Amino acid sequence: MITHIVFFKLKDRSPESIQATAQVLTNMEGKIPVLKHIEVGLDILHQDRSYDIALVTKFDSLEDLSAYDGHPLHLEVKKHMKEVLDGTSVCVDYQS
Repeated sequence: MITHIVFFKLKDRSPESIQATAQVLTNMEGKIPVLKHIEVGLDILHQDRSYDIALVTKFDSLEDLSAYDGHPLHLEVKKHMKEVLDGTSVCVDYQS
């Protein structure tokens, strides 16, 4: 199994903006066949070094992760994220 974790820091760090973006991410659940698990977590400390949202996804293989990356719904999510991000996201991918 492959675990893909991404951290996002938003331009607008208001609770409403963070919740709206979290919903965009959560909306992928059950709609991308290769996506075996999705968890969206919101930061609770709100420190300067904190990221606002953590996305944890799991896939059966690297090929499935690649298929997810090019899936039309995920491409729409990536488009949204580019509009709301304050800079770039960071990620870790590992075998689990």
